[in-house]
Amino acid sequence: MRVRAATGADADAIWAILEPIIREGETLTLPCDMSRDDALAYWCAPAHEVSVAERDGVVLAISYLRANQQGPGAHVANAGYATAPQARGQGIARALLVHSLERAKARGFRAMQFNVVISTNERAVKTWLAHGFEIVGRLPGAFEHPRLGFVDALVMYRAL
Repeated sequence: MRVRAATGADADAIWAILEPIIREGETLTLPCDMSRDDALAYWCAPAHEVSVAERDGVVLAISYLRANQQGPGAHVANAGYATAPQARGQGIARALLVHSLERAKARGFRAMQFNVVISTNERAVKTWLAHGFEIVGRLPGAFEHPRLGFVDALVMYRAL
């Protein structure tokens, strides 16, 4: 597997990964009816450093890295991840996380924070905890899960 910077040529692959995740509405805080153009504009925003993980030329997962806040909060990174359904459970998100942590350090960030980790996304929570993140906050009922109703969202943090 190779992690590399995304290019404009990756737009279709990025959308192919994002669309089913957005439509299922279980892990990202994006509208389930979000359009392709809006999703790509969000994920590939100018302030985002977008990466793809590919195997044999096939993009299997995507991530972005950005400053969590502006000004005095710009030293803390934030990232987002999405894995193609057929590639889940293969360590690909873990590889993107490690890549993001390395890039965040190289860019001079002092910490990384995930603002909204859905508590029912057990695989992600377990992975982030295993890589040194701590749950520093719990937002009761902050996410409306399509099957489970209102569930907690976690704020997770790690110094770099």
